[in-house]
Amino acid sequence: MDHQRIPADRPVRIVVIGAGNRAHKYLEYARRHPERLQPVAIVETNDLRRNELADRFGVAESGRYNDYNDFFSRPVAADAVLIATPENIHFDPCMKAVEAGYHILLEKPIAQSYDECRAIARQARKRGVLVGICHVLRYHPYFVKIKQIIDSGELGEIISINHVSAVGIDRATHGYVRGLWRRAEATNPMLLAKCCHDVDFLLWITGSPCRKISSFGSLRWFRTANAPQGSTERCIDCPVESNCPYSAVDLYCNRRDWISNFDVPHGKSLDEVLMEELKQGPYGRCVYRCDNNVVDHQLLTMELENETILSLSMDVFTQDDCRRTHIKMTHGEIFGDEKSLHVRRFRSGSEQICDFEKLAKSPFHAGADLRLIEDFVDALTRPGHPFRTAVEESIESHRICFEAERSRLSGKTILLQS
Repeated sequence: MDHQRIPADRPVRIVVIGAGNRAHKYLEYARRHPERLQPVAIVETNDLRRNELADRFGVAESGRYNDYNDFFSRPVAADAVLIATPENIHFDPCMKAVEAGYHILLEKPIAQSYDECRAIARQARKRGVLVGICHVLRYHPYFVKIKQIIDSGELGEIISINHVSAVGIDRATHGYVRGLWRRAEATNPMLLAKCCHDVDFLLWITGSPCRKISSFGSLRWFRTANAPQGSTERCIDCPVESNCPYSAVDLYCNRRDWISNFDVPHGKSLDEVLMEELKQGPYGRCVYRCDNNVVDHQLLTMELENETILSLSMDVFTQDDCRRTHIKMTHGEIFGDEKSLHVRRFRSGSEQICDFEKLAKSPFHAGADLRLIEDFVDALTRPGHPFRTAVEESIESHRICFEAERSRLSGKTILLQS
């Protein structure tokens, strides 16, 4: 899509709406390359988060907003907007930013309905602005390598793919049982919230539209009926806590995992914040007694127009947190788990192994977060540079995820119209 370019001799001025974890990750690019990207306003309801991020980048008091409506009513000079708010607060600020003529980088998922996704894409075309979606797998070296092998044609054509998104039990209990993504109506169905990346990746490497989908899944385990006898509402005073694999006390206090997003106000320590959370916050609750309603396991099958068959399994009950992909092709196969990639050729019987072990441990999704931001800046400043995850390209993964939920709830196979 053609849009007005920003002069390359100055940094792109960006407004950040939502100062949580993802905004911090993406703005690492601005810290490293202030000549290319400059935050000029921070919009965040949480005073601590807003001022901390604004202080880091020297944002003036006039560029600090509690509410995005305040920003749009009295904006500072800017070129683009990064929207990294909770999922139920994507559509409205995005549409306001489009109407105001800003280019937008929008954290996934795009919105809470397919109609809202289409409305954003339609209005962006009308206004001539770029809306990019943060599908970072397209920038991750491991997944890019898979795409390159397939596109080379050396293994022929894809026949089928089995893809597993192993969410990991700690991530699941933190985010999807106790945490922000536990209720579909407040955020999105779990397949969309967690796996629109995965669906987008599968569509990206196959290059064929989807014509038929079917999905199965439920909330089977994390509900009151499965609570152990004698267990209590909170882990901190539960008599079975010491043997529970989902203990909040063990996760946050003993193992010190998933604690980076807890805000620590001035004058308090992290341990004090964790203790308060365990005693009275949502993250201290028994996993069997939360108000969660998203699925804890789901399978999606897809048939593409070129007759390729895809399966995506979203698995919560795994020790590790990774993606595993097995691609069966006419002349060979590809198998990987993000740490290593195996390429096998039928005729020669040879096997090539690509090692990603060290890269998998590197921060910012192995640098993919930073490459995404660089691509966005390049698209705004360099004539002819195509952005890899524009909304027009990203929207199809969302349609499939919404339809997968319809299939799961109805028990029907869904035929997709092109």
